[in-house]
Parts: sequence; C-alpha cells; structure tokens
Amino acid sequence: MNTEWVQLKAEDGNELAAYVVRPDGEPKGALVVVQEIFGVNRQIQKSTEEWASHGYLCIAPAMFDRIEKNVNLEYNQEDFQKGFGLMKQFSEGLVDQTKDVKAAVEWLRAETDAPVGVVGYCFGGTMAFLSATRLEIDAAAGYYGGAIAQFANEEPQCPVILHFGADDEYIPQAARDTIQTAHPEVPIFVYEGAGHAFERSVDPNHYRAEAATLANKRTLLFLEQHFG
Repeated sequence: MNTEWVQLKAEDGNELAAYVVRPDGEPKGALVVVQEIFGVNRQIQKSTEEWASHGYLCIAPAMFDRIEKNVNLEYNQEDFQKGFGLMKQFSEGLVDQTKDVKAAVEWLRAETDAPVGVVGYCFGGTMAFLSATRLEIDAAAGYYGGAIAQFANEEPQCPVILHFGADDEYIPQAARDTIQTAHPEVPIFVYEGAGHAFERSVDPNHYRAEAATLANKRTLLFLEQHFG
C-alpha cells in the first residue's frame, strides 16, 4: 500500500487535507473514511489503511479543517472536550454538513471508475448516514453514529448498514428503535458487551475485539454485495 496526504477543495471553496491510502493493484472499490471527533488521528489512519488492505482506494478527509487545521487528538478527557466542541461548531455552522465528504467522493471518482462508498465512526457514523441521504454514493456504513436518529426522516439513496454497541452510553435503544422504525430496510446490528467506540483498536478502554471483528466482516460482505 502507498500512503499520502492530498488537498481537497469543497464546492464552497473550503480547503482541507485528506489522508489517502492506495491498495496494492487495481482498486475493487473506493471508500471515504470519516473521522471521529478526534480528527484524522492514528486510529483513523489505521482504519483507512485496514480498509485499503482489502482492496479499496481510501481517503480520510480532515473534516475539522473547516474550523481548525491539523486536528489530531488523543483519547483523554481534555482532548474529548476539545473534539466535542469542534464537532458542535461544525454541526451548527453548516447548512449541509456533507460538503467536505462530497469533496472526498469527487476526488475518488476522479481517480477510479470503481464504486464509491462512505464508512464513518461516531461523528463519522452520522456523516456516513447523511452521505447516503444527500450524496451520490453507492453504499454507506456507519459505526455508532450518535446523531443518526435526529435525521431519521431523511431517505437513504443507496444501501446502508449500521453498527451499534448494546451498552453504548451515548446511543440508547430508543435511538436505534427510531432509526429502525423509519428505515426497516436498513440492517442494524447491535453487539452485546460492546459500548461506544468498540471498533477503536488503539484504545483499550473502548475496543472490543470480537464485536469489532464481526462488524468489519459484515461491512466487508455488505460492500462486496453492493459494489458488485
């Protein structure tokens, strides 16, 4: 695999960095990997590399570049508070929060004719769902997207798969039920013994290997099915 940083420009002129990982050989698909509230940090770079190892051309846009450049946070309380504040500014400051994901989608489409999907975690999980409802993509996978229920009235324009931990302290069952009621066609998987951020492999306080492995296996099968 080859890695590099590129610059993207959104339709409103915003410029942002993005971490790109190219697979060995011709890509069988392409993925935008959308960050948590901690920026394109070591976890998101690692996740982007892992998806690329399965044959996907991947790009992880630095979503908070719109507010603050070079956000790269650790998993501690101080950085959590900073990341949460950035997320709040980002979400409240944009009419359509998918502008920067769209820039990454367009970059991928300029690089390959392969199908393009979006995978996201936490904040990025919500962005993955919104990408499915607002952008022209081929598939979307969301991991523990905390605000998806708030947008449950929006209709996905492509296949979607969602993953949640049964013990997620931020996303109650009522939120999952709201999504499932609005979208019975969307497969929603709930992992017993897993809380929020259970796929975050660099963070032993949250990572749950069994749940993460199963969720990623399901996402890969989902992508293979819908990418043809």
